[in-house]
Amino acid sequence: MKGSTDIVQHASYPAQLLAVARRALAQLVRAPSHSRRTDAARKLARHSLWLSAAGAAAIIALMVAFDQVEIQLMPARGTPALWPIRILTDFGKDEYVLSLLGVALVTLAFVAAGLHGTRRALLLGLGTRLQFVFLSVALSVFVGEVLKYLIGRGRPFVGGKADAFNFVPFEGSGAYASLPSGHAVTAFALAFAVSALWPRLRVFMFTYAIVILLTRLVLLAHHPSDVVAGAMVGMVGAMAVRYWFAARRLGFAIRADGTIVPLAGAVSGRLKRVAHGTSAP
Repeated sequence: MKGSTDIVQHASYPAQLLAVARRALAQLVRAPSHSRRTDAARKLARHSLWLSAAGAAAIIALMVAFDQVEIQLMPARGTPALWPIRILTDFGKDEYVLSLLGVALVTLAFVAAGLHGTRRALLLGLGTRLQFVFLSVALSVFVGEVLKYLIGRGRPFVGGKADAFNFVPFEGSGAYASLPSGHAVTAFALAFAVSALWPRLRVFMFTYAIVILLTRLVLLAHHPSDVVAGAMVGMVGAMAVRYWFAARRLGFAIRADGTIVPLAGAVSGRLKRVAHGTSAP
């Protein structure tokens, strides 16, 4: 959403809102311009390959040696004492996370359309970062849903017994949508995206992601290998979206060695001033 300060200030509010929305879309689809994007792409490919290889090895090992044992140790489905876990697990539900991020983006656009100058620029800078978080989760969830359909792994005890190798590819029902875990995809994509922008939140965000992962095991919604697969899909998806943004100079910078880092800017340091400005007469 950079460059929005040149929108004609005297246009009507609907015209301002439309201009903000157009620029938000245009910045995402414009051609990449960063001179170091090739170095960043190579680094992304290496990291994605290593993460995928390590994840695949862990998934296979868990399927063979641990999945069946672990689900037999969990409390039975519907155990009354698990109600707090059933509430907690919803904090990793993709519909809820994406809806919240979507509402935040729309609200920000409506507020920014009524501002001008530095206040609009600062708010739209935050909007660019929210776009990154939203798309990181959305892309990862989409890939996860495709994989669920293609793989068709049965959830724990589907079919009446603890079978870690219960697969019906292309089955398409919720009972055979265990691999990867959608909650783990969402939680780890969100954790990676937020941590990529604000590194100081890394410990908090990945603690949240791990807690969501554990709730899926306790509730017998997934096998251990399912949540590991979900974590891998979420992080690789968010890494790919981060590269897309960095290559277009949106929210991230690329160092000489291809490392992508968050742009140091006024957004985080001046949010309070923006909030004050939006309510000022």
